[in-house]
Amino acid sequence: MQCAFAAAQTTAPTPASVAPPGRPAPAAAAPAVAQLPAAAPGSTWQLVRTIALPQPGVASLDRRGNLYVADSRDNIHQYGPDGQALNVYSAPQPGHVAQLEAWNTTKILVFYDDRQQLLLLDRFAAPLGEFNLLDLLDGTARAATLAPDDRLWLLNESDLTLRQFDAATRRFTVSTPLDLLIGRSRPDFRFLREYQNNLYLVDRVNGIYVFDNLGNYRKKLPFPGLSTVGFRADELYFLADGAVQLLQLYTLAQRTVPLPAGVPAAEVRQVLLGESYAYLFTQAGLQVYKL
Repeated sequence: MQCAFAAAQTTAPTPASVAPPGRPAPAAAAPAVAQLPAAAPGSTWQLVRTIALPQPGVASLDRRGNLYVADSRDNIHQYGPDGQALNVYSAPQPGHVAQLEAWNTTKILVFYDDRQQLLLLDRFAAPLGEFNLLDLLDGTARAATLAPDDRLWLLNESDLTLRQFDAATRRFTVSTPLDLLIGRSRPDFRFLREYQNNLYLVDRVNGIYVFDNLGNYRKKLPFPGLSTVGFRADELYFLADGAVQLLQLYTLAQRTVPLPAGVPAAEVRQVLLGESYAYLFTQAGLQVYKL
């Protein structure tokens, strides 16, 4: 079957809010999905299952297609690609999960922003280790992610620097000041992710700052109003205007894929796209679709 994400009409996405820190929020309401051109014949979403998970939080996919999502009590749920429940991790002490990163091949990163802690889990959602950022940073981390080489990227909100930490040597290997990039604006950093040798920093005010994997600034993508983005193959995607907006990372071609027919766009708070499955998050839980 032809995938909807290979056949949708090309159009320019309009930036809109996707999620506040640690909690997805409703996408922009206009234009509605019904006003968007229909996808090509045969490109359909097939509902596989619906999972009850009230007020789901941040979520991430690993390279095997497994899904990790925080619930309203900040427990981490692991599901198989088709939505079958696998494992649950419950932290011994409370903390707000602001970011999950599962793309690393061997471990999952959990960032607790309120207690400034990074937790590493294995592929069975069992703890591997943790870092207290208050011992590493002279300031407060706003966003964090795990690089493919197991180094940590941290956004220090106190001095507006992007820093890379090598856990093996316990040293910072990169420090990139952001004040000249930001200028006089008041940034609102929400999300950090390394993908295909580039680092993407989402600023809700100014757009998406792109750096190389050594922390050198490359460009800015003009999509303000976002709180998170996703990646699939060579595309960056986000939820806006009642649809999935996709941007080709190298040609910058843009296209739009409508949400499944019959799904109220105002109820969808976040979308994740895997190779074979897609996940739509609402206040009541998530829906798993075969692509």
